[in-house]
Formats: sequence, C-alpha cells, structure tokens
Amino acid sequence: MDFPWFEFAGLMLAFGINAVIPGADFATVLRQSIVHDRRAALFTSAGIATSILVHGSYTLLGVGLIVGQSLLLFNILKWIGAAYLIWLAISALRSPPPRPPEAGDLAGARRGDFAAFGLGFLTNLLNPKAVLFFLALFTSLVSAHTGGDVKVIYVLAMSLMLFAWFALVSIFFTTPSVRQGFFRFGRWFNRVTGITFILLAVRVAIAQQH
Repeated sequence: MDFPWFEFAGLMLAFGINAVIPGADFATVLRQSIVHDRRAALFTSAGIATSILVHGSYTLLGVGLIVGQSLLLFNILKWIGAAYLIWLAISALRSPPPRPPEAGDLAGARRGDFAAFGLGFLTNLLNPKAVLFFLALFTSLVSAHTGGDVKVIYVLAMSLMLFAWFALVSIFFTTPSVRQGFFRFGRWFNRVTGITFILLAVRVAIAQQH
C-alpha cells in the first residue's frame, strides 16, 4: 500500500502549528538557554521530543482514550502537571540572576545533561492537554484504515519535528548577543519566567475534558 502522504502532511501541519505556539515547553527551553547554556537547552529539547514518543505510544495503544474519557484520571494528571509547573515557578523565583556560566568540570556537565533531559521530558509528559491533543489529532486526521506501522512513522516524525523546532529555539536564544540582552534584565528574568510558569499552571488546572 502506498504511503498516505496527504494524511501525513495534514497531520504534520496541525502538529507543527501547535508546536510553535508558546507554552510550558517553550518557556522551559527558553529558561534553560538563558540560565544555563546551549547544551542544557538541547538536552531539554531532546527530553520534550522523547516525551512525544510516550504520548504517541499510549494513544496508539488506546490508553489515551481511557484517560481522555475518565474524569478521575484526567484530573489526577491535571493536578500533577499543575503542581510540577508551580514547582518550576518557585525554582525560577528563588534562583539568582542569570549570568554567563563559568567553565565547569566535565562530570558536572554530564550530570546536568540528565537533569536537563528529565526537565524537558516531565514538562511535556505531565501536560494533560497533550493527551487530549493527541487524541484529537489521531481521531480527526488519521483514518481508521491507516496501518499501525504508518502510525508509528507519524509519531516518530512528530518527535523529530518537535526536537528540530526546539533545537532552533535553543540555538537562537543561546546566541551571545541575545543572551546578553536577557542578562541585563537580572532578577526580572526570573520573576517573569516564574510568573509565566504560574500562569501556565493555572491554565493546566482549569483545563477541561471535551
């Protein structure tokens, strides 16, 4: 059977539009880019992209449908996600002003890689709207006759697209001139990002099933 390129293009277009809309993922990558460095931002981006594989997998297995239809499960995920964003907000508000990082040891950088990856992974994984978004995508844009192997390709492509997007975001915001502009904000950068995470937590907390 020929590959359904038209269906694939529609799915990727819808996913791409959603990906570039600023949200918790964007705020997290931005903060990693300014407070840490390009390496940390890229590992965070990889964590976000890997989380997409999890969302895609449980959607294809039908678990996403169960969560989407269960008010209890949805609310549990919703409040965990909101609590995680509040934790990120508190961490941002309590952090010292961002400044150019000093050269550190290689072992510390390696440990930081795992933490940065985990940060991106959890930020995306604990977003309850991602569950509903994947359900909506595959329900409305993917035919019931599309093979499972093709759907796996769809999920892999979405993961790669998301990593590519946030890699570009990471590269842009770690450009020296751009970073210096953020450094001049000092503590205001932490306050703005902290408040942003709080607003995102509220947005998650009031999310409703459709």
